[in-house]
Amino acid sequence: MLEQLQQKIDLKTKPLGALGQLEQLAFKIGASQNTLTPELKNPHLIVFAGDHGIAQEAVSAYPPEVTYQMVFNFLNDGAAINVFCKQNNINLKIVDAGVNGNFEAHDNLLHRKIAKGTKNFLKHKAMSEDELKACFDYSQQMIDEIAKSDCNIIGFGEMGIGNTSSASMIINALTDIPLENCVGRGTGLDEQAVLKKIEILQNAKNFHAEIKDPQQVLQTFGGYEVAQMTGAMLSAFENKMLLMIDGFIASAAFLVAYKMNPDILNNAIFCHRSQEAGHRLLLEYFGEKALLDLDLRLGEGTGCALAYPLILASVNFLNDMASFESAGVSNK
Repeated sequence: MLEQLQQKIDLKTKPLGALGQLEQLAFKIGASQNTLTPELKNPHLIVFAGDHGIAQEAVSAYPPEVTYQMVFNFLNDGAAINVFCKQNNINLKIVDAGVNGNFEAHDNLLHRKIAKGTKNFLKHKAMSEDELKACFDYSQQMIDEIAKSDCNIIGFGEMGIGNTSSASMIINALTDIPLENCVGRGTGLDEQAVLKKIEILQNAKNFHAEIKDPQQVLQTFGGYEVAQMTGAMLSAFENKMLLMIDGFIASAAFLVAYKMNPDILNNAIFCHRSQEAGHRLLLEYFGEKALLDLDLRLGEGTGCALAYPLILASVNFLNDMASFESAGVSNK
C-alpha cells in the first residue's frame, strides 16, 4: 500500500516533489490511516491548563495568577486560540488539569483538576505517583469520549505559567540536550533573567537523582497539564487519531509519550517551530520538520489551529487533484 500511495502522489499533475512538505504530509496521513484516500473528520483541539510550583521562583515574566485569568479568557472566546479554531471549524475544549482557582460549569470546560498546582520541583517531586496515574486516567476517559464523535485528528495546546521550565527539564532529562540549550525566554524574559532561570533549573536538576524513566521524569518535573497532555496523546494514538503537536511544551509532552511508545511518531504532525531555541533541537532529535515557522511562542495550541488548513490541503490534493493520465497531460 505504501508503494501505491507514493505512486499516487508522484503521478499528480505536477513535477515530482513540487508540493514539498505537503507531499510528505499526505504520505504520512495516508500511511497512518492505511488508505489511498485519507480523510480528516471532526477536528478537535484541547488546551490543558495547570499551575506550576516552580513559578514561585520567578522563572516567568508573568505572575502565576495569569494561568487562571487566561482560562477565563479562553472560556469567554477572547484568546488567539478561540479566534483560530473558530476560523477553521475546530472544536475547542479547555481542561482544568490543575489551575490554582475554581471555575463554574461551562460547555467548553472539562473539570479534571488534580490539585491547585504542582509542588515546586526545586524542592520536591512535582507530583505523586497517584497524581500522575490520575492524569493518565482522566486523559484516557477524555479521548475515548471524543473518539465517539468520530474525530480522527486532534491538536494539543497548553496554558501554565512556568511550564517552559517544566518542558526544559523534561527535554534535558530524556534527550541529554544540554540544559542551557533547552532554556529560553518563555513569556519574554530578558537576558539576565534567562541566566537566572538556567541557574534555578540547574539547581533543581542537582537536587534530584538522575532519572531516565519517562514517567518518573514526568512525575518529577511535569505539570498536571503536561501530564494530562502526554496521556491524551497516547490515548489518541491508541484511537488511531492523527496528532497535531503545537510548540515547545506540547513537544516536551510528546517526547514523554514517544519514550513510552515510539510508534506514536507515525501519527504526529509537528505544526510549527517555536521561537524557544530548545524546540528546534527537539525537532532535530525527532528527525522532523515543522509545517510553520512564524516565530510563535504563545502556546495555547495556536500552531495547530494555524497549520490545520495546510494539513487539510495535503489530504485534498491527494484525493482531488488530477493525475497526468486522468487529465490527459503529458508526463516527462
